[in-house]
Amino acid sequence: MLPNRKEIHVEWGDCDPAGIVYFPRFFEYFDACTNALFEAAGFRKAEMLKHYGLLGIPLVEASAQFYAPASFGEMVTVESQIVEWGKSSFRVEHRLYKGTVLSAEGREKRVWTVRDLQSPKGMRGEAIPAEVKARFAQ
Repeated sequence: MLPNRKEIHVEWGDCDPAGIVYFPRFFEYFDACTNALFEAAGFRKAEMLKHYGLLGIPLVEASAQFYAPASFGEMVTVESQIVEWGKSSFRVEHRLYKGTVLSAEGREKRVWTVRDLQSPKGMRGEAIPAEVKARFAQ
């Protein structure tokens, strides 16, 4: 499946008082990297929202493991890829490296979600279009 790499410069605001990345920031990095993954496949978010009537791809499950701290001023690289497609959901895995050292791993499950005015919540999951899945298989 189509992988993507994104470099991130660790900023002061990403860090706790010890100067290491505060753990919730990793989830923000992973979220940004999922968006970058879709862009690498040719799907800009604004276009997806309009073309597919998409409300978004909300996160329904997330986990991470942390191995080595990332610190202020460092450049880290996140490798991301979709590892599993369901009917209306998909799983993304992220690996964050400091140089060659694996610093953290993250996993996400997301749902292809469209507006549904008939639903009490105003949204529902919908089958992911085959053309979207196919773009990631290249």
